[in-house]
Amino acid sequence: MQTYHYVLASQKFLLEEEPFEEVLKERKRHYHETEKEIDFWQVKQPAFLEAPEMAEVKAKCPQPSVAVISTNPQFITWLKLRLEYVLTGQFQAPSGTIPDPLASQES
Repeated sequence: MQTYHYVLASQKFLLEEEPFEEVLKERKRHYHETEKEIDFWQVKQPAFLEAPEMAEVKAKCPQPSVAVISTNPQFITWLKLRLEYVLTGQFQAPSGTIPDPLASQES
């Protein structure tokens, strides 16, 4: 099992009110320049929130939500410092309740 770290926010906040696309573009550019493999993903309506152990987290975040999921805890800390009004946490996957860490509930 792998530990995944996340930043979670409402789609309205993260995708409309914050210059978030710029942040991700800059980070992808940095990874490319340093020849580092991408270890983060943006997921709208993340399915991991449906796991019973995530019910409290889901209740705290306005819906619809969006998450940035990463295997790099330092990247998530960096995002948290840049964005402020977000929830952070971690989970283990794949598991019985979270079979795919990057799955979306969006149709």
